[in-house]
Amino acid sequence: MNNLLLTVDAGAIDWARAQFALTAIYHWLFVPLTLGLALIMAIVETCYYNTGKQFWKDAARFWQKLFGVNFAMGVATGIILEFEFGTNWSNYSWIVGDIFGAPLAVEGIVAFFMESTFVAVMFFGWQKVSRGFHLASTWLTGIGATISAWWILVANSWMQYPVGCEFNPDTMRHEMVSFSEVALSPFAIDKFFHTVISTWIIGAIFVVAVCSWYLLKKRDTKLAVESIKIASVVGLVSSLLAAATGDESAYRVAQVQPMKLAAMEGLYNGGTNQGITVFAMINPFKQPDYKNEKEPPMKMEVPGALSFLATRNMNGYVPGVNDLINGYTTPDGKMEISYNEKIEKGKLAITALGNYRKAKAAGNEAEAQRQLPILKVNMPYFGYGYIKNVDELVPPIPVCFYAFRIMVGLGTLFILFFAVMVFIAYRKDIANSKRWFLWLGIILLPMGYLGSESGWLVAEFGRQPWTIQDMLPTTAAISNISAGAVAFTFFLFITLFTTMLAVEINILLKQIKKGPQYER
Repeated sequence: MNNLLLTVDAGAIDWARAQFALTAIYHWLFVPLTLGLALIMAIVETCYYNTGKQFWKDAARFWQKLFGVNFAMGVATGIILEFEFGTNWSNYSWIVGDIFGAPLAVEGIVAFFMESTFVAVMFFGWQKVSRGFHLASTWLTGIGATISAWWILVANSWMQYPVGCEFNPDTMRHEMVSFSEVALSPFAIDKFFHTVISTWIIGAIFVVAVCSWYLLKKRDTKLAVESIKIASVVGLVSSLLAAATGDESAYRVAQVQPMKLAAMEGLYNGGTNQGITVFAMINPFKQPDYKNEKEPPMKMEVPGALSFLATRNMNGYVPGVNDLINGYTTPDGKMEISYNEKIEKGKLAITALGNYRKAKAAGNEAEAQRQLPILKVNMPYFGYGYIKNVDELVPPIPVCFYAFRIMVGLGTLFILFFAVMVFIAYRKDIANSKRWFLWLGIILLPMGYLGSESGWLVAEFGRQPWTIQDMLPTTAAISNISAGAVAFTFFLFITLFTTMLAVEINILLKQIKKGPQYER
């Protein structure tokens, strides 16, 4: 690790990050619809089980067909995403593979096996198993996919908030000491609920969009009306739950990733009674001069709201970018050292580790034991030792700031839209509603994906420059590969994924135009 930065191709870091971001973004185009449609198609089939009406069976089979097209694409991109940890981020995989690999292994062995087993029964078992067993298979397919998401989000959350592990200087690896701490981290629980609930919104928007198109074309009216009734309720409940879980997630971020929160809010200089920024003129194309600007120009805020969100106290102290860089002391006496001090402690940890290993190799056990306490006390800052400049520790503020507002703004819009949709669907005649409202139902589909992807941009860009928060920067996690090799596969993947996306959209549109197959 000590010589890593001297041997790695610096350009490979940017290309590897770009490639992973590309794969993750495309993967997340498929996953939300898989999880969201899984819930709605299960509810539709439950209606069939309770009523025995052929209509509900036909409706369930239609939504399951669209689910199947999307499911296959999500699996393909997910596999590539996991392979990239070994090809582009092998140093990361070596150092923390014992921890990070555990939830992914459970996901593959248990959750993915479960969903792949029951999805076969769901598609091919209509005439082969009982109505009750088929309904159970449909629900278990969705539950399996959701459990799969749980373990993946556990792995991601551990990167945001590493717990349940200790560094072993003899193996040069972080080793798990508590699986329950990793699997049941409060950060992971909040992230899981917020993420999965957001996928239900995508599923609801997708169903509403398809059904709105049917109503505009004045075809398959009964399917459209009944499906909208289900999807609008799912969408409204999910949107409200997403707002609640988002608030809790933001609170967790404030506790363990304060720099991410400062970037999200464009908060350069913190303090007590801080307000949530509603609007500010931050240049979207370059990092602001946060050291010399007191706050972004034309800033409008809700007084005290950020302090309450971050501390559950309207007068609570929230550090800004400069406070975190320079160090600060809260009114109640809590002190946080500066980034420069953390960098120095990180260098001490790296030096102590090097000295320990040299002493061990030379058989000098006394010197090795002398270095261990130095390593242990400075180990929490180990990753900072690879940072050359404190500005590297500030994530791209414009991306975090605007992506967060897109996510929250669209989330608010979805609450309003679904509330109106529920009212019209149950109290009015949705089939004869205003054409502009039905068109809005179609237009909101890409907006749903934009909001979902924006949430991930905040989560991942806000963590930079860390691969693992405070533990391992991206510069020390990269494989020793050339930039050209990663660039080649980047363009290969963008061509492949774009083709896959185009194929999926084409198949989905054909199936939607074809419509449900009604049995008499």
